[in-house]
Amino acid sequence: MNNYYRITAYHPAEDLSVIADSNGKFEKLWEFSAYLVSKGFKVIAVNKEEGFEIGNLPKIALNNDKITIQAYFKGKPVVEGKMISVGSSYYNIL
Repeated sequence: MNNYYRITAYHPAEDLSVIADSNGKFEKLWEFSAYLVSKGFKVIAVNKEEGFEIGNLPKIALNNDKITIQAYFKGKPVVEGKMISVGSSYYNIL
């Protein structure tokens, strides 16, 4: 089962952006998105493993219990063409 997911999200109340990865915690991508929305985030981009290039963020290990915040930044994420960045961290969507 391939359920490695990466989501970029923005929390308007906190003016905070994150790039979060999940490798095993959620069976479906929509479950991961719904989790972040329930915490007040607005989802900017959602990707399965085959839908993005790693960029300068390493792939996380399998973990059925946690999500990993790969990057965070005060302010909105930047989307330029196929590149998404949060602070100095970035990845490319395919």
